[in-house]
Amino acid sequence: MIIRTIIFNILFLLIFANIISAEEENILRIIQNTEDKFRLINDYEVKMSISVSIPAFRMPKKKYHVFFKQPNKIKIKSKGFGVLPRTGMFTSPKGNFDNLTNIEINHHAENLEENSIMLVGNLIVDSLSIDMPNDYAKLTFKPTVDVVVDTSMWVITGVTTKIDTIKIMEIHNKYGLVNNKYFLPIESKVEYFVKDARFTKWIKKDIGVLMGNKQNVKGDMVKGNITVSYKDYKVNQGISDLLFNK
Repeated sequence: MIIRTIIFNILFLLIFANIISAEEENILRIIQNTEDKFRLINDYEVKMSISVSIPAFRMPKKKYHVFFKQPNKIKIKSKGFGVLPRTGMFTSPKGNFDNLTNIEINHHAENLEENSIMLVGNLIVDSLSIDMPNDYAKLTFKPTVDVVVDTSMWVITGVTTKIDTIKIMEIHNKYGLVNNKYFLPIESKVEYFVKDARFTKWIKKDIGVLMGNKQNVKGDMVKGNITVSYKDYKVNQGISDLLFNK
């Protein structure tokens, strides 16, 4: 009887270990496929326009001409004040996933589009530009991130940052086919639901950079929207490295 119990426990542990191993391999495959799709594009240029809707803050649309070259070269041209915040926008999928720990597949995610899968991970707080008053505050501040990947295109279509069950920020990306070959974003919508003072400070700083250092976002921003539109892509045209040195 004892031997039978021991054998049963060993078999259970082996099966459980194989399930975990298969899950981890699947997660790595999803991340790598998304990264490989991103790396198919050696360089591109695109015209972008950004509109911001924030309580007590008005700003006309900002237009940018953006040049990107692998692995991480960026050149941004704009008229007047304002530069694009670079965090996340031009980072590779793997680079963004590297900011998460304990990544799992959410097998119970609801309202997903066909061919979509959701990965969930804990956000590394050091990846945010947030000043923590002490180590205890840092330890208790534990945002989680839901990342939705469309496996038919291998692109990230949604990102939701939460603390417990409360949404802090939500991003939706819409893609189009460029040159009959490359799936690239044609619109990104960012919605903030800010109730945490630390996130409020971080988001205000990011929007201040977006719209220019002379802009001042006042008050306690509870909800805000940013819409980014992309058009006139030119992909893999062989952008010279000299452009990024100017």
